[in-house]
Amino acid sequence: MFKGRTVTLLVLVAMVVSSLLTVTLSSQWSLAGSGQLSSGLFADIGGQSKNDMKKIETALDLITKNYVEKVERSKLVDGAINGMMNALEDPFSSYMAGATAQQFSEQIEGSFTGIGAEVSMENGNVVVVSPIKGSPAEKAGIKPKDILLSVNGHSFEGLTLNEAVTKIRGPKGTEAKIKVKRSGAAEALEFTIVRDDIALETVNARMEDDKIGLIEITEFSMNTASRFKKELEMLESQGMKGLVIDVRNNPGGVLPIVIEMSEMFVPKGKGIVQVEDKNGRREATLSEGSGKSYPIVVVTNKGSASASEILAGALQESAGAKLVGEPTYGKGTVQSSYSQEMGDGSMLKITIAKWLTPKGEWIHQKGIQPDVNVSQPDYFSVAPINKEKTYKYDMLGEDVKSAQIMLKGLGFDPGRADGYFDKNTERALKKFQSAHELEANGVLEAKTAEKLESKLIELIRDPKNDAQLNRALEEIRKELS
Repeated sequence: MFKGRTVTLLVLVAMVVSSLLTVTLSSQWSLAGSGQLSSGLFADIGGQSKNDMKKIETALDLITKNYVEKVERSKLVDGAINGMMNALEDPFSSYMAGATAQQFSEQIEGSFTGIGAEVSMENGNVVVVSPIKGSPAEKAGIKPKDILLSVNGHSFEGLTLNEAVTKIRGPKGTEAKIKVKRSGAAEALEFTIVRDDIALETVNARMEDDKIGLIEITEFSMNTASRFKKELEMLESQGMKGLVIDVRNNPGGVLPIVIEMSEMFVPKGKGIVQVEDKNGRREATLSEGSGKSYPIVVVTNKGSASASEILAGALQESAGAKLVGEPTYGKGTVQSSYSQEMGDGSMLKITIAKWLTPKGEWIHQKGIQPDVNVSQPDYFSVAPINKEKTYKYDMLGEDVKSAQIMLKGLGFDPGRADGYFDKNTERALKKFQSAHELEANGVLEAKTAEKLESKLIELIRDPKNDAQLNRALEEIRKELS
């Protein structure tokens, strides 16, 4: 239904698993240096209560023996573990059964099959954290904070996050029709997204005018640091004078990876991140790097989460970098994944600590404020138009409002964007239709709506219309001058 929406309406979900990729520390990884970290460091593990274990076993036995219908014991065990994770009331801690755990591992390694976005469970709702750039999800059109309601008619109400994600996933080439609740939209929106293989190229680099380098990081997976270092060295060898790092819509990733990347810019002895355990004990990771002499700007938005925020905070506070864009997502916790301990291919992802910026700021649910606050034009986040409805003069609706915003962005300003279809809106629509070889009847129907959206995507994909990136480049030029 929505073939390619605006690229910040970009969308939703798919991927894998639990809450969002977040800052993940697997049970076998460690964070060396001044902040030595291991999966056992923060766990105050005492002897397990035999009474508690007996209570759980008794419940399993009673249900298995007495429930009116036959029930699989494994299903009860998975339900019990999910219940324990839900009792934590932490959207970033979760249990993953075998298939979902495998998907999560693939994501960390850098590839998977699905739609392509990160999601979290918040107050019983499946919420989009960030779309993965270049994915079918991004091209379809959902943005951070969208609430997912259903897929192909199956409601997410009452489901765990993993159950919802499992319903969204499916074979390559199949369609996922997803209903979404978006803040400011009176009615639910529907997106049709074709599932595909998601090959995660997490680093993209190019040289802009005036020898300003641009590196876009879409996620912090296991190969991201080596890819980033290679691209950075290439730009430096070409005489780069300043660097823009773009972490917009980057949902996070692996903690040691983002530390390794931050160290390329933070001078020796300065802080990269602090980690605080459940008892309030803090450990600071200090850089062993040498820093850079050229100016650096980091571009952020509401979809910059977790590891993206660690990088942004470290460079802002310890490397003199400037942040441009929007406040970040606000994800200030660290998760550890445990699979070997489970013994059957399943996995627990548990929040084990908080992370803080080098100066000790906990950004959870607040985000990091940019030095230069820049929002994208309204048409970057306009809601898609329902192609099954037709609108004309003297009608009112959210779809009319979307069309008005699109028309203005495309240079056919109707003079209003409140959803009322007045004569000026009709005239603007007729001009747009004439300019694109459509019947100039001033009626908003499927063909006109599709053309509006396709032309808007072209507008958004043109770098000259990216207000945040252009301001970041401007800030670099100011420092160079």
